[in-house]
Amino acid sequence: MLEYDSEVRAIIDAEWERQSSVLRMIPSENIVSDDVLEALGSCFVNKYAEGYPSKRYYQGQENNDALERLACARACALFGAEHANVQSYSGSPANMAAYMALCEPGDRTVGLGLNSGGHLTHGWKVNFSGQLYEPHQIEVDRETERLDYDEVAKLCLEIRPKVLFIGTTSYSRAFDFARLREIADACGAYLVTDIAHVAGLVAAGAYPNPVPYADIVTMTVHKTLRGPRGGMILCKAAHAKALDRAVFPGIQGGPHMNQIAALAVALGEAARPEFKAYGHQIVKNAQHLAAALTARGLRIVSGGTDCHLMVVDLRAKSIDGKTAATALERAGIVCNFNAIPYDPNPPRHPSGIRLGTPSLTTRGFKEAEMERVADWIVGVLDAPDDEEKIARTASEIREFLKAYPYHHRAGA
Repeated sequence: MLEYDSEVRAIIDAEWERQSSVLRMIPSENIVSDDVLEALGSCFVNKYAEGYPSKRYYQGQENNDALERLACARACALFGAEHANVQSYSGSPANMAAYMALCEPGDRTVGLGLNSGGHLTHGWKVNFSGQLYEPHQIEVDRETERLDYDEVAKLCLEIRPKVLFIGTTSYSRAFDFARLREIADACGAYLVTDIAHVAGLVAAGAYPNPVPYADIVTMTVHKTLRGPRGGMILCKAAHAKALDRAVFPGIQGGPHMNQIAALAVALGEAARPEFKAYGHQIVKNAQHLAAALTARGLRIVSGGTDCHLMVVDLRAKSIDGKTAATALERAGIVCNFNAIPYDPNPPRHPSGIRLGTPSLTTRGFKEAEMERVADWIVGVLDAPDDEEKIARTASEIREFLKAYPYHHRAGA
């Protein structure tokens, strides 16, 4: 591979070595199967396919049409959806398409605030969702650090938004989608749910499924769903035409058919019984890790997790999240710094870190391994300037990971 480009080959080799020799605990990251990798690098990368099946603007589309129909059918079957669009390049364009399908510029929206665990595209002021529309933000309760549905209902009845947009990047608790549907109905709003982080858990039955309740469900497919980098949208049949027009020609040109090929493979893998066990193990590992860190003196935002991630409040250690994440990376533990709700610290040096278990679970980690992970994390946080200890930890982790292969077979 890359016989004639040694420079790129060297960088790829270095990245493979980095990924395989550290604890990858960024919740957004996972490890795809060999089959997903093969499909992503297939000949579909060579073909342009602007439009939709049977409605393309270029010739030679019979295999593209068959592939896209297969991916859509697998998506609908897996999530119980009426319609699927698999063309979104990633999660943010998927969210933009949802807004465009349901809203006009200037319409009011309600979404979860960034520091409460929401995403930029849920109405943050510097994002298109906060510039093209009139956003109103929900914040979690100061005491429980969880969503207060009575407060959400109160805000929505006051604002009367066109869309109630609920999703997460660092909110660790399961949403009550039935209650959110009731709130949306009471104020005459559409309900859009962004399950980018938990899509694989939903597919595995390890997290509530919003599809029966939401008008539109958006997601990325490269996190817990263990697919290629990309996005996907599910919706009620009533919104299918408007949604498809929002994706193309509203936002995008030709879809990335190699990405759709890899997505079709991932959706097929997610329908297997072993994937259900995998999804539940991700949650078990996260909950065990949260409990282990709590037992070692750290505070988990909201008191725990219902999914694959958690935000750890570091103030008890007198260390900020950026300093902690940098020290942990030197020790072979890769996470990201993250704000806690109502964080007194600035965004570049927040009070927390965000940890996730998807890729560790893919490598075969279970509850016993989470105890080791907790020991390593706390050991670094207790001595972030002890370079000898950090180097020793990195060496221990590299040795430990030799028993947990980095790549895996389809459905494993």
